[in-house]
Amino acid sequence: MDIQLESNDSLTIDIVESGAVTWEDLMRCVKNFHYGRNSNRSDLSLVWYERKGSCSSKHAFLKHIADLNEIPNIELILCLYKMNGENTPKVGSVLKEFNLEYLPEAHCYIRFGSEAVDVTTMLSSFNTIESAVLEEQVIQPDQVTEYKVDYHKSYMKKWGTEHLSDKSFEELWEIREKCILALSADKNV
Repeated sequence: MDIQLESNDSLTIDIVESGAVTWEDLMRCVKNFHYGRNSNRSDLSLVWYERKGSCSSKHAFLKHIADLNEIPNIELILCLYKMNGENTPKVGSVLKEFNLEYLPEAHCYIRFGSEAVDVTTMLSSFNTIESAVLEEQVIQPDQVTEYKVDYHKSYMKKWGTEHLSDKSFEELWEIREKCILALSADKNV
């Protein structure tokens, strides 16, 4: 899908002036940006200006740019999947330390029609987690901040109560944060 970026908004203009003139160029750039949280989660432009982002910010940024440029059939998807050492290798040692097989993790990607695309890192592929997806929904870019976190925490509380009575929600969330830290330590996750 080699669509020209032609919107007159300042962000698209900055992107085009940097040399990413098509949708494919932009996706390739974002996929190569470092994995990590931005300095302000609600400012999606920081993915471009800080040259980094999480699964949420990178995919919300792409959906935002698609909307600005009227690129059709692109959806931002929020899913929950069983994050384990097999589908997310960098978290394996953290999960093992706490004797956990997996943790439910919220993850974002984009979908073009029926094709799922994950640009979280250079090595990311939706196929890696597809069989571990617990549920998914279409969201809007502004929902990757509070809504996504609240949804994830709510799911984690319920899951913890049903599956791990020996660990509190706070303990589970702390383990989850250690997993995210492990992912952030390597830009090629």
